Amino acid sequence: MTTDAAIRVTGLEKSFKDLHVLRGVDFDVAPGSIFALLGSNGAGKTTVIRILSTLLTQDAGTATVSGFDVAAKPQSVRESISLTGQFAAVDEILSGRENLVLVAQLRHLKDPGKIADDLLARFSLTEAGSRKASTYSGGMRRRLDIAMSLIGNPPVIFLDEPTTGLDPQGRIEVWQTVKELANSGTTVLLTTQYLDEAEQLADRIAILHQGRIIVNGTLAELKQLLPAAQVEYVEKQPSLEDVFLALVGDDGKGDDADSVTTTSRKER
Repeated sequence: MTTDAAIRVTGLEKSFKDLHVLRGVDFDVAPGSIFALLGSNGAGKTTVIRILSTLLTQDAGTATVSGFDVAAKPQSVRESISLTGQFAAVDEILSGRENLVLVAQLRHLKDPGKIADDLLARFSLTEAGSRKASTYSGGMRRRLDIAMSLIGNPPVIFLDEPTTGLDPQGRIEVWQTVKELANSGTTVLLTTQYLDEAEQLADRIAILHQGRIIVNGTLAELKQLLPAAQVEYVEKQPSLEDVFLALVGDDGKGDDADSVTTTSRKER
């Protein structure tokens, strides 16, 4: 564990009556990196996000975001983060620019118009800025949603299932946006039901299973957990899907509405 982690979670526990959702979760997220949290349905991913964003209080353990303890200094944590949920939280009656201006005004920032124009340009939405958000494609709506969450320049952003319901083109647009966030120094904690999304984006990947982190590493490190398969004398490296299913199987059940989508593959 590094001493300068943007997010640090140690021994995190959370129960809902007799249901033990988190049983001692530990991980660090380095500043300016993309950290993917994977898990089966009910593994506890959403619970972790809710605790880190101060929407829930843990039963035991500690968690810090940007150096602030989530339990002791929740207001400081909220000022340093942004949370984007599974569905775009845009006002469809307003234009893209008006959505951005509104958020900037609610945050009492100076020159909300300039802030909106800068974000429209950053997310390639300038030409669509005057159109109502209801006319946007799924990818455009998600990009606008992420742009809104960046108003105020939070150093840490939580993305909970950011590409849910998007078509392939929309997913690619969001992937590029997330990569650009990390390149600009923003720390991203990502939960996703798509294993290929974690493969494409994450600097580090943690698998949460039955309330605990069972593996945490780079994609290359996780692939080393399984031996390469020999297919017609050609070495086949394990995919992240192979690693995930070998470690977790299909017995993950619990309180969250999370799920992991896998794609069957045929060997040739």
